This record gives sequence, C-alpha cells and structure tokens, in this order.
Amino acid sequence: MRLRSLGVALAAVAALVALPAIHPSVAAAAGTSPSQGRTATPASDRSAGVAAACGTGNAALGRPASASSTESAGTPASAAFDGDPGTRWSSAFSDPQWVQVDLGSVQNLCRVDLTWETAYAKEFQIQASADGQSWTTLKSVTGATGGTASYDVSGSGRYLRVHGTSRATDYGYSLWEVAVHTESSDDGGTPPVQGGGDLGPNVIVVDPSTPGLQQKFDQVFAQQESNQFGTGRYQFLLKPGTYNGINAQIGFYTSISGLGLNPDDTQINGDVTVDAGWFNGNATQNFWRSAENLAIRPSNGDDRWAVAQAAPFRRIHVQGGLNLAPNGYGWASGGYIADSKIDGTVGPYSQQQWYTRDSSVGGWTNGVWNMTFTGVQGAPATDFATGSYTTLDTTPVSREKPFLYLDGSTYKVFVPAKRTNARGVSWPANAGTSLPLDQFYVVKPGATAATINQALSQGLNLLFTPGVYHLDRTIDVTRADTVVLGLGLATLVPDNGVDAMHVADVDGVRLAGFLIDAGTVNSDTLLRVGQPGSSADHAADPTTVQDVFVRIGGAGPGLATNSIVVNSNNVVIDHTWLWRADHGSGVGWNTNRADYGLWVNGNDVLATGLFVEHYNKYDVYWNGERGRTIFFQNEKAYDVPNAAAITHDGIVGYAAYKVADSVGTHEAWGLGSYCNFTADPTIVQAHGFQVPVRPGIALHDILVISLGGQGQYAHVVNDTGAPTSGTATVPSKVVQFP
Repeated sequence: MRLRSLGVALAAVAALVALPAIHPSVAAAAGTSPSQGRTATPASDRSAGVAAACGTGNAALGRPASASSTESAGTPASAAFDGDPGTRWSSAFSDPQWVQVDLGSVQNLCRVDLTWETAYAKEFQIQASADGQSWTTLKSVTGATGGTASYDVSGSGRYLRVHGTSRATDYGYSLWEVAVHTESSDDGGTPPVQGGGDLGPNVIVVDPSTPGLQQKFDQVFAQQESNQFGTGRYQFLLKPGTYNGINAQIGFYTSISGLGLNPDDTQINGDVTVDAGWFNGNATQNFWRSAENLAIRPSNGDDRWAVAQAAPFRRIHVQGGLNLAPNGYGWASGGYIADSKIDGTVGPYSQQQWYTRDSSVGGWTNGVWNMTFTGVQGAPATDFATGSYTTLDTTPVSREKPFLYLDGSTYKVFVPAKRTNARGVSWPANAGTSLPLDQFYVVKPGATAATINQALSQGLNLLFTPGVYHLDRTIDVTRADTVVLGLGLATLVPDNGVDAMHVADVDGVRLAGFLIDAGTVNSDTLLRVGQPGSSADHAADPTTVQDVFVRIGGAGPGLATNSIVVNSNNVVIDHTWLWRADHGSGVGWNTNRADYGLWVNGNDVLATGLFVEHYNKYDVYWNGERGRTIFFQNEKAYDVPNAAAITHDGIVGYAAYKVADSVGTHEAWGLGSYCNFTADPTIVQAHGFQVPVRPGIALHDILVISLGGQGQYAHVVNDTGAPTSGTATVPSKVVQFP
C-alpha cells in the first residue's frame, strides 16, 4: 500500500521483448523478403461467385492465436496474425503441426492468404471450427511451393486453422502472415466510417453562462473523488471566456481543459483543485487526472495541485502561486508540469519528486529527493550533491501534446510543432497544424476494434471520448502523422491476450492522453511502437508518446509481459507512468505478473518524465543507441516473496534501469529508485541502476532510497555508491557516473 508512515514514492522499471529467431534457411534465401514470394492461385481454386462477395479486410488481424508448438519465444502463434511481415510463427521440427486463430464469432469464410517463410508446408489443410474442438477441412493442398498463396474456401467457423502434415525442409512450419477474408454483409461491403460528430455523453462542454456550473463540477467530483478503480470517465471542456468564483475539484479519471487556442483565452477567477481529503491527507494515490490549456487566478493567491503520478498539468497559466502539497502538507509523490507559466512561487513541500519542462516559474521553494527541470525559466540551479535539484537550461527535443479547441464554433485539434533546445512555453506563438474534427473518428463507448481499424485504414485520426474500451483485436496505426488523442483518461482494455496497440515504423505519429489497462489474459506487449527491426530515421518528425499510461492490475487481475516496447528510432516519450499495481484488486506476485515496463530497441529515443514502477523484472531496459532520459522515478516491486525470486546472473534484484551491455552511448539525468520490500524486508538489492562502463555512458544525479528500512540497496549504480542503511529513508546518491 502507499499509505506509509514515511511516505511512499512511486517507482519505475522496464520492458523486454524477444526478437524472432532466424532460421539458417532464411539466410540461405539470399535476402528474399515475404513480398517477393511466389503466388500460387490455381484457377481451379478460385470461384468467381465467392470472390465477388469476399471482403478485403483481414478478419484475423490481431486476433487471439495458438499453435501446436513454437520454435522459440520469439516466434509465437500471434506473430502470424499481427499484420507485420517481419514477424513470424514457427513450429517444432516435426509433423504434424498447426496454428489457429479465434475470429471472435462465427464468420462466413471465403479466402485465406498465406505468406510462408522458407520453411513451408508441402501438404496442409485449411480447417474451420465453430468451437475449436471439431474441425471441418475447407481446403486440402498438396504439392505446395511456399511463398505467398491465396486459397478460396467456402464454409463457416469461429476458428480457422492451418494444419501442416508434410514439411518442405528439415525445419518446422513457418508463416509470416495468415490473412482470413469473410463474406461481406452485402454487395456494397462495409460502409465507410464517418469522421466528426458529437463528443458523447461524458464530455461536459460549458461556458461562463452555463446554469449551475459549480454544481456540475461538484456532482462529478462527488462521484470520482475516491473512485480509484471505477469505470467513470469525464472530460470538462470550457469554452473561451471568464469564469468567476469557480472551484473545479478534480477527482479520478477527470480532466479539465480550456477550448481556446491559448491558455489565457479561458480565464478562471477561482481554483482548479486537487487535494487528498478522501485519503486522510495523503496525496500519494492521487492518480489519473489532468488540467490543460487554461488560466487560473487563484482565489487565495495559490492554486493547489496535490497529485501523484499520471496527473499532468499542461499549458496552464497560474496567475499566482502553485501549491503541490495536500492540505496539512501530508505525504505526496508526483508529478509533472509542462508548457506552463506560474507567475508566483511553486511550493512542492512534501512532494518527493517532480519534473518540470519548458515552462516559467516565479520561484521554487524546496524539494525532497528529486526535482528536475529542463527548459524552465526561473528554475533553481543544480544542487544535487547537497539538495534535490537537477537543472538543464533547455530540453533537447520536445513537442507539446495535441489538444482540442474551438475555432469559432468549429472543433479542431491543434498539433504543435517540434522544438529543439526549447526554453519556456510554446504559446502564444503556437507553431503547428490545425486539423478539423471531421478528420477524426470520434470514438465512443461500444465502438469495436474492427471499426477503429477501419477508420484508421480510411486515413482518419482517432479521438477517444471518455470511456472504457474493450478490444478483441489490436489497434493498428500504420499511417504517418496519425493522431490518437484521448479525452478524460479514455481506457483501452485488450481482451483474450491481444496487444492493445501497434504503431508502424512511420513518421510523426502522436499518441496522447489515454490509459491502457491490462486484461485478464496475458498480452505480450500492450503498446508497441515500430515493428522489430525498425530502422528508419524519424529525426525530422518523431513519433511522440505523451500522457499515455499503463496499469497492470489494481482494477482486477491483469497480465502483460511487456508494457511498452519502442522499436522505432527517434521516439519522444514525454510523460508516462507504467504501473504494476501494488494495491487494489487482483494484486499478487503472479496475479498481476508483468516482467518489463519500458523496453527500448530504437536508437536516439528520448524520455522526458519517465515514471515506471513495481515490475517483476527490469522496469526499464534500454537496448538502443544514443538514448537519453531526463527524470526517472521508480519503486521496485513491493511483493517480491524473497531474494531468490529476483536473483539472476549472480545478482540479487533486477535493476530499475538497465542499459544493455552492448550499448555504446547513453546519457541520463535526475534518476531515482526506491525499495519497499514489504513481503521480505531482509532483501538487499544489488543496485538500482546497471550500465556498461565505457566513455559514451554517463549518468548524472542518481539516487536510491530504502523506504523506512523495508529492504535495502547495496549500491546506487553497478558497484558504485554507498548502501542505504537503517530506517531513516535517506537517499544514497551518486552525482556523476562514471
């Protein structure tokens, strides 16, 4: 639990992905790609009647899959149905073997496309089943020659299986992709998804003349104040104007935003408040809420924003001071500010850590352990050796989060431009692009993943309205510069073990403002940016991941091997909280198992505001070159049963932040890892950070802390840094490594 006598700071750790193994037979193929395979579509296999009504969509894309066997963890059954020509399923080296997919409901089947790797089947059947037990053969194939082949079939089933009986090589069966086509409901096929429209019932749009406005805020707050794991989701949108005497208290899964192009267009003479009365003055669980794009003139001179993780404060003009602590100055563990002006002084008081980016402040009064600033006018000077401050004059790469605004009476989404070496706020200059709402599919609760993917394939962006969205297949973002924006902490829940979202290796995708909540069946990777082996240069137009949060358990059992895997180059991760739950429902060492938080394979990836906590293995694993992290907050898993459960390679404990041994260049600033081993307080973790020792590796201002003596660290990084000791909750620091 986070209610601790000494205050519990939240923690961060990483995500692992296994790259597919390559057969010797693939190397022998002299670089032949899947798209260069042979096409075998005999005339006898094609029926003009079936083809005329056969849909073009792939009903198997991202659906749950299984197989008789797999060659390795890097070649799972799901890889044959993920739409990625660079991943594959491969079997054990014996006959027979099969791979199957669950389409979710009984479908009329009309065509199956197979893309074989060099290890293909000479003889196989395409089979269907209503229940996954009794199978009907739709097509028997002999004398096949591999490559890419399409087969017309006629029959129905919920499950489709490719059943291999004779291999062409000494290896197993290996499929890059299986696509399943079903009959269209009518000759016209599926109608197109329409862009634009209303914002749905959980978006509350108001103006200064709205009757009973204070009551609207109070009503939502009364419902959401302590509703930590509930399903309610709400977004307040304030039209430009002046709002007098308002106190908007912001509870769980509630967001408040102005609808002007600039923050000062929406003026609140009053307060936007987060406090911790619901938790006896302890703010360490004030998660999942946000405030954006408005101006506040606090009623008593200081606005109160006493939050923990996943509670961004963006693009706000505070015409006064800002108090980040709860009433009574109880425990607090936050937080994040970006693109904001605070005219007065910011007082973090009991806040254990905080990151502020591209902003201006009238002053900053104190800090507890880790206060990090980049591009902040008025920030205090670095004093980490004796205090808590780490200050960089500019932010190397930043691009502000997209936001909804009104152009007259028309909704648009503003997509800010990239900045380099930024300092101070981005407004009112507002470099960027405006997109009309009719270029977005406005997603409302009840929408299916199939419809969401259809909208994306039509070239629409996505605007998720507040709600909880269960996904029976992976959302696939394949177009450059696609915007996926959530309102009111819209929540994606992958069911039946699918991944929640895949992003192709393309330029400039913007992911912002949503929560991914792991489902009860293990997903491999909840969010994947770029397919394995991605190599394109996106420096001019990087993909950004902003206010995208992940939760494993807490609202009930949840399972996912990896939370976020970044394969693309130049990605900017700007504020994320990846959390394997330490409290709530469905919490236990294996009940909400999640091995890795963030796993980075791409080069030149930048993380600004990285919060990752409680993973079973590495919280962060950095495998790409020239990576940079500015601010990292982490707690190791509380519920480690004993030291043996986390001992590997002769080391006790997985580092909170590990840079792979093969990496030549990496740099990070303002990093903290905390331990609170409540299940076994005798555990002594070897270190919080593990990096190779070479000239291109540099860590600045790093610390480890034992929270009240519940376990200890032997060192800070590798074998460097004094151990934590006793129950005093005093940081052990290293100012520079090596």
